[in-house]
Amino acid sequence: MNFYEKVYEICKKIPEGKVSSYKEVARALNSKAYRAVGQALSCNPYSDVSCYRIVSSSGKLTGFYGEKNKKALDKKAKLLRKEGIKVENNKVVDFEKVLFRLK
Repeated sequence: MNFYEKVYEICKKIPEGKVSSYKEVARALNSKAYRAVGQALSCNPYSDVSCYRIVSSSGKLTGFYGEKNKKALDKKAKLLRKEGIKVENNKVVDFEKVLFRLK
């Protein structure tokens, strides 16, 4: 299984109503390749991998499907809100409370 496929498998473990970070995903892979995690998620081909649940380690929404524009971030925020996650100014509110730590 290649790096991208491993990223997708890890992201499938994040439950609805929770978020994780690029750093957490990389750590679960015994790596520090946070940006590579982002690259993998930017071209996610699977509908069952909820890549919108991945945010920066500070809780900021940094991109969605390789886009960083307002439209992409608004779409990511909308998907998170649909799961009950509060987002204000492109940042997850109470980030630590909804953070899913991967092992």
